[in-house]
Amino acid sequence: MSALATSIPKPFTAPETSRAMFWWLVIVALLVIAMIMVGGATRLTGSGLSITEWRPVTGAIPPLTQEGWERELELYRQIPQYQEINRGMSMGEFQFIYWWEWSHRQLGRLLGVIYALPFFAFLVMKKVPARLNLRLWVLLALGGLQGAIGWWMVSSGLADRTEVSQYRLAVHLLMAFLILGLILWTALELRYGETRVQKRLPVFPWASAFWGAVLFQIGLGALVAGTGAGRIYTTWPGFEGRLIPEGYLSGMPFWMAIFESLPAIQLQHRWAGYLIAVAGLVLAWRYFQSGDGVMKRFAAVLPAVIALQVALGIWTLLSASPLGLSLAHQTGAIILFGVAGMAAWTAARALPRA
Repeated sequence: MSALATSIPKPFTAPETSRAMFWWLVIVALLVIAMIMVGGATRLTGSGLSITEWRPVTGAIPPLTQEGWERELELYRQIPQYQEINRGMSMGEFQFIYWWEWSHRQLGRLLGVIYALPFFAFLVMKKVPARLNLRLWVLLALGGLQGAIGWWMVSSGLADRTEVSQYRLAVHLLMAFLILGLILWTALELRYGETRVQKRLPVFPWASAFWGAVLFQIGLGALVAGTGAGRIYTTWPGFEGRLIPEGYLSGMPFWMAIFESLPAIQLQHRWAGYLIAVAGLVLAWRYFQSGDGVMKRFAAVLPAVIALQVALGIWTLLSASPLGLSLAHQTGAIILFGVAGMAAWTAARALPRA
């Protein structure tokens, strides 16, 4: 951050900044990241359907008595996941998955409080820059919408399925990253001043497009996680010796297979990853050629993060997606998304060469 601050030309540093609000949004961003990680663990442990009711307020209190636990387990026994997969589950086993889902929801409640209370306090004290007022209200609204999307996702697995809809899971995850990206951009503006509409580096559109491509790949990863497609072919670089996996269409029309066929979903995530990696390396070279000191630092950081994420992806695949490696791969996605976003923001601030 200090290097970024010293590299921004002073004539373009806006006066409407706030270190207090910057650190507030840093804390909020860390909580969003924690939400993504706990949500990933909840999905991978099959815990997301263990709480079958949406009680935004009263649900903050977990069962405190044996009768309370029996009631929660009885509600879980009524859904297809229990009847078809977990029939006969003991109370201890149920409590394990219950605590994962409860922790995810509780973290969401905490996140809402940590965002809303300081925000209203900053409003009362008139510390919110006018140019960011609407954006911060939008973030508050998006947080509430994300809670509703979370329940919409869970509800898809309570009647006719043994898991949540992969489409709704993708929407829920993409919304989390959109919120994280907006927080990141806003926090940087609060610390260093607003970005400029004109005279951005020529590489800015490409940096923004790459950031969007990383988000797209995260959405493809959500489809992999939502369908379990990462466990059907565990060989690399090919699919058990094939360039195109057997059963790619799985008897479906192409437009359906790209969302429903497990071999297709895995292939798409793999090849999109390769293309994004190549694009990232080319972009890093453009950063190096930009002539800006901070962009040159991103020219070194971006390839390293890409290499780490590709390696984690291959390792996770070859190991059939165990919990620890899957979470490490998800962490890599968060880091890559953050680096891509900060590079795009910096490209919007740095002066082009004369």
